[in-house]
Amino acid sequence: MREFFKMMFASMVGFILTMVVLGVIFFAIMVGMVASFEKEVKVPENTVLTIKLNNPVPERNSNNPFDDFDINTMKAKKQLGLNAILNSIEYAAQDDRVKGILLDLSTVPSNYATIESIRNAIIDFKESGKFVVAYGENLSQRAYYLASAADLVFMNPLGYLEFKGIYMELMFFKNALSKLEIEAQIIRHGKFKSAVEPFMLEKMSDSNREQLTTYASSIWNHILAGVSESRGISVDQLNIIADSLYTWDANGALKYKMVDGLIYRDELDALIGEKASIEADEDIPYLSISNYYEDIKGKFVSFKKDKIAVIYAYGSIVNGGSTTDNIEGEYISNTIRQARADSSIKAVVLRVNSPGGDALASDMIWHEVYLTNEVKPVIVSMGDYAASGGYYISCAARKIYAEPTTLTGSIGVFGVIPNMEKMFNNKLGITFDEVKTNEHSDYISVSHAMSDFDKAVMLKSIESIYSTFLERVSQGRGLSIAEVDSIGQGRIWSGVDALGLGLVDELGGLDDAIDFAAAEAGLEEYRIVELPKQKDFLDEFLSEMSAQSSVSEQIKLELGVFAPLYDAYIQLKDVQGVQARLPYFIYVE
Repeated sequence: MREFFKMMFASMVGFILTMVVLGVIFFAIMVGMVASFEKEVKVPENTVLTIKLNNPVPERNSNNPFDDFDINTMKAKKQLGLNAILNSIEYAAQDDRVKGILLDLSTVPSNYATIESIRNAIIDFKESGKFVVAYGENLSQRAYYLASAADLVFMNPLGYLEFKGIYMELMFFKNALSKLEIEAQIIRHGKFKSAVEPFMLEKMSDSNREQLTTYASSIWNHILAGVSESRGISVDQLNIIADSLYTWDANGALKYKMVDGLIYRDELDALIGEKASIEADEDIPYLSISNYYEDIKGKFVSFKKDKIAVIYAYGSIVNGGSTTDNIEGEYISNTIRQARADSSIKAVVLRVNSPGGDALASDMIWHEVYLTNEVKPVIVSMGDYAASGGYYISCAARKIYAEPTTLTGSIGVFGVIPNMEKMFNNKLGITFDEVKTNEHSDYISVSHAMSDFDKAVMLKSIESIYSTFLERVSQGRGLSIAEVDSIGQGRIWSGVDALGLGLVDELGGLDDAIDFAAAEAGLEEYRIVELPKQKDFLDEFLSEMSAQSSVSEQIKLELGVFAPLYDAYIQLKDVQGVQARLPYFIYVE
């Protein structure tokens, strides 16, 4: 009995101490957050905005304070969404307090379509006559593409500039599965639906190599055209520079006019000070774009009666589950339905950034887009991805805008069912026995091979979904079923190529889509409402206390370049039902 009370007392003490420690940590976090958020932002005269993009840029600003909070430093990171970045750059162009912009870049982990939007905003900003200077200790290829839009580009004398072309690599598991005696049972429609290839081949098929080569070439050609125009270097010369890796030496980058100078930070400050008309003995009033946005965000508040709703649909498409990082079918469908019923909303812009996902959820959203477009304009703006299910929910819109480097298409369906019977039996010594009430009660199981009947049933389901997919695209894009099938079959396309094929209507960003929506609705004055509505502080706080998103962010921070693998795991663990999904997770260097 004495031991019992001793253990109970020890457990109670441990519990109390744990609660005290957690309470102290929580209090410290809240104090840090309040201190971060309550700090007043002032925009002095001759301000130089600094733009750093060290973290992936989300589609929109978050009301969740934990999204921007760095638990290591106990400070808010203030990571702006793409919408806030673009608004800030546009406003700064006519703000007399702002003299110019410093693009302080090294690595930019965002995808090219997001970078394209920011790059175009920088080009528009330069029309104000204000300066834009770019600098990097080193410059990744993505960072350089953005930097090349600046008036002047500088780098550290010992740095390097990554300019080498586009590289894609796929991993194949066929031999590993053979060693484990796992059979990947493949059922697909579309020769380009290559997600299954890693399970059945040792290298790319000719069709997969063709589509990836076409996609990579399209992106690279667009990058070359942009850099050539900005830097005054011919495309042929840029390809020679990339082939020879001349810019991996800072002197080479200068010699071939990829940068305008090799300087240190103090020399950069002197140059910026001169351009901003700052006296040599005065500090340069640098201001981060996130702090600048805190000062000006009230300028975007409007009380105009007529509205254009921008509905954000980003992440994997799921049927049930989280609505924070995914496109939940019922939730987004309801959001579109409410926008359709709201008489003050005159047009809808659907901002899509998704590799696809659940086929049923995709069709639910498509249905609401179709119905809404019947009564008011629905315009789609594609971000980095609008593939498979992401294209499915887009195709009923009145007009589709895509960035030149948007990855879209992937109209196709596939299924992979692993047969792990031999692995269980021969490798692990595990056997199975069964009882079933009906002939096909065991459809489908990983413990035995699929029968011909099983395969026929699954193929029928896949063919049915693919046929519906073709019909949706045919109806929305004014193409015949045969035409859609010829450019479908799971093949991916860049925005540039999709334009030529009729899968999109214009190349442009979110602002272009909004402008067209306003014109289509006959609006001269309107205000933007962003949907779905984000939760208020308290709701976000309570949900975060029971969620894992902050933990996930820390995990991804630690994983670094391997973070996309963690993202893939998070997305795939929620997969249910038949999928209309991009065939793989693509990271383009």
